[in-house]
Amino acid sequence: MHTSQRHHGAEYIELSAGTADHHHHHHHSTDLDDVDDPPDDPSSIERQAMLSPTKRRYSDVESQPLASMSDSRRLSSSSTPFLVDSDPVINNDKDSIMETGYTSIMAREALPSLIISVIGLIVAGVLMDKFQGWDVFTKTPELFILVPILLNLKGNLEMNLAARFSTAANLGELDHGPTRRSLVIGNLALLQVQALVSGAIAGLASFALGLVTKPGGNASTYFECMYMTSSAMISAAASSAILGVFMCGLIILCRHLRVNPDNIACPMASSTGDIVTLVLLAGCAVGLQGKMHSLLSTFLFLAMVALLPLFGIIVWKNVHVKELLFGGWTPILVAMVISSLAGVVLEKYVEEYKGVALLTPVLIGLAGNLGSIYASRISTCLHCETKEDYKLVEFTLLIMNIPVQVVFLIIIWAFHMGQLNYNFWFCLAYFCVSMICTWISLKSGKIMTLAFWKRGFDPDTYVLPYLTAGIDVVGTGLLVLAFAFLTVSGANDMSQQVAGQSQ
Repeated sequence: MHTSQRHHGAEYIELSAGTADHHHHHHHSTDLDDVDDPPDDPSSIERQAMLSPTKRRYSDVESQPLASMSDSRRLSSSSTPFLVDSDPVINNDKDSIMETGYTSIMAREALPSLIISVIGLIVAGVLMDKFQGWDVFTKTPELFILVPILLNLKGNLEMNLAARFSTAANLGELDHGPTRRSLVIGNLALLQVQALVSGAIAGLASFALGLVTKPGGNASTYFECMYMTSSAMISAAASSAILGVFMCGLIILCRHLRVNPDNIACPMASSTGDIVTLVLLAGCAVGLQGKMHSLLSTFLFLAMVALLPLFGIIVWKNVHVKELLFGGWTPILVAMVISSLAGVVLEKYVEEYKGVALLTPVLIGLAGNLGSIYASRISTCLHCETKEDYKLVEFTLLIMNIPVQVVFLIIIWAFHMGQLNYNFWFCLAYFCVSMICTWISLKSGKIMTLAFWKRGFDPDTYVLPYLTAGIDVVGTGLLVLAFAFLTVSGANDMSQQVAGQSQ
């Protein structure tokens, strides 16, 4: 490694080169800003800087769980910053690669997963359209309220898992067999606890919202409540089991192939999660529909509740995820409330402007995925004590939004989706909104990740729910404003009346 620090004209994270060798340090700082003091022993610092994240973290892998990284985040003032130009998982040795290689590696790894995520979002939208005509959805309209609440909760759980596990991979904690097994078992058990609780919350919340929207319902409210809640819990638990194994396997494979999972895991988690959860929820709803007025749903609910202590004990005994059993719920629940309220408020615009229902999921989904990649990368760099070249990565991720959105527009144009008039002004307006939304997502991801880290909270747990919920609100609002401007200016009539008259 060259001892000179190359900043590439960009901002970067000032971090200690090594906190593992505490005997080189005489005193500790309690703030990220106090890292400019001269080093006590420059040669020892340089040796520390050359160590890979794997070697630097190995001594305390078992005693220092990933979930409790906040305890070890106080940086030594007797340290010097260093720069790793490429992804931590790719380049942990002395030699660094050029900026072009750095960005091309990230683009090559992230683009396929982003395109897959867009296709997944389109498929989820098509499935939702199909399910709307199903008998079970027309007879139980509360299921329409349940779907966005459940998908939002579940999406945050899987994305948090992807971010945590990506950090563990880049720290080298998945390279050691016993540690890897402990992390996998602990995270899968934690995911089941979170999924069962989230499913129960989503089922009860959607039933309550259903009562508010249609007061004075029928006499079978108890059975309907159990039906909704048990369907949500079963589909959430089954979906988490499938997706949890898939995400853990994918990230372990990424580590084996020397690919940075931060560039891949979060988009894959969000896109596959929606489809799997939707299909399982529809299957549960159909399967239990005939027995809605029996006690079957009640027994299933009690069985699901009985599983909670079992998975809870597994998590409690696991040093890596123990703290997350009771921590980290606030961002998930707050994000659910924000997204749900945004959905209720903005639902009327779906009927007012054509294309909103089709375009919004992809717009906010892609912007959220790009922001989550950035936040996950920064979090990994903070844990690994390496540096992220902010401006370079932000610019690369922002530019990557363009080809993915082009692919999306080509798909919906080729299949005549949304009854949209694809003229120049529509494409320009959509692209402007998409780029603004992505830029806001990237900036928000960076600011929140650094802010939570500085205050001693693990960004892998706290950032993504707030980020995705915020983008839900911002993206939908910007799209509605753009469509309103297009309609008022006469550039492109986006009102639903035109679509209705053309049918």
